[in-house]
Amino acid sequence: MASRTASKDIITLKGSAAIVSEFFGYAANSILYNRGVYPEESFGKVKKYGLPMLLTQDEAVKTFLTNLTSQLSEWLEGGKLQRIVLVIMSKATGEVLERWNFNIITDGEVVEKGAVKEKSDKEIMREIQAIMRQVNSCISFLPCLDEPCKEG
Repeated sequence: MASRTASKDIITLKGSAAIVSEFFGYAANSILYNRGVYPEESFGKVKKYGLPMLLTQDEAVKTFLTNLTSQLSEWLEGGKLQRIVLVIMSKATGEVLERWNFNIITDGEVVEKGAVKEKSDKEIMREIQAIMRQVNSCISFLPCLDEPCKEG
């Protein structure tokens, strides 16, 4: 039993990259929903990270986000990613209305030498919940977007 617990607390680079890219997919969905980029009825509720989340049901958006998060995993595993930026633009003018920056800090020792770090599932969950709460609190202070938008 002790070995099961110990192995569950070990974070590999591949596992960490998968967690970060999956998280970004949920964060992007949350931003797209809360900023009204897509209609409210095109999202469905799920529970993830111990929080209620909304995911797009639009097949084109789902495919885009799936392809994006898959590519993010590859870049994260290679230590090639420092920032993810979600841009919301005016559909009419192409003007940038909002820019959401997610800074990525990669442990060079893990990327270059394959070092293994230990972190519990609870600790990872708490960190993700804190970031999602931060995203949601930022959204509550922003003015409504009064024009049709697109993400970029």
